[in-house]
Amino acid sequence: MNNGELLERLARIEEKLEGVSRVEKQLEVFNRPFENLSDLGKDLSILMDPAARKLTEELVEVEIGFQLEDFFALLKRLLPSLKYLTWALEQLENLIDWWADMEPVLKIAVPKMIDQLDALEQKRVFQIFSKLFSLEMLQFMDQLSEVALAANLEEARPVGPFGLLWQMRSPECRQGLGVLLELTRALSKMQPETAPAS
Repeated sequence: MNNGELLERLARIEEKLEGVSRVEKQLEVFNRPFENLSDLGKDLSILMDPAARKLTEELVEVEIGFQLEDFFALLKRLLPSLKYLTWALEQLENLIDWWADMEPVLKIAVPKMIDQLDALEQKRVFQIFSKLFSLEMLQFMDQLSEVALAANLEEARPVGPFGLLWQMRSPECRQGLGVLLELTRALSKMQPETAPAS
């Protein structure tokens, strides 16, 4: 074999090696994701053992307080109540829709209302109302004290049912009884409401 043939063979081998290196480079592009997956698999395998141990411990703790009968009892109570749960979810959807509709309006209305209240506060309207209310209360208390002073308690005599009917002929007595009944009705609003007796 002469030098020319040898050089020619070496050139062909070199071309084949270059082709192989090109294929290797192309395969490296596909190999990288697999290497990443392999690394991920190694990382997960390192984490799996502590995670499995922790999950086992948690399940043991749950098993102490959980019985399968409890789950079936819950399921038995839940299934007949599904229509109420569905209704409640529908109402929640309606409430969310209503809030979605109202939110833009409230974003405009609330600052306006705050501005209006602030303007009223600047004009001292609330102070005026407060003073008027306290003045009316003072007048009412003054009138009440005058009534108490005007009553002649020395002339008060015991009155039975017939005597009460006899005294009711007087317009002043009827007017006073009307005032007393109105005050009694107003005093009943001060007590918290109780459920009516069945």
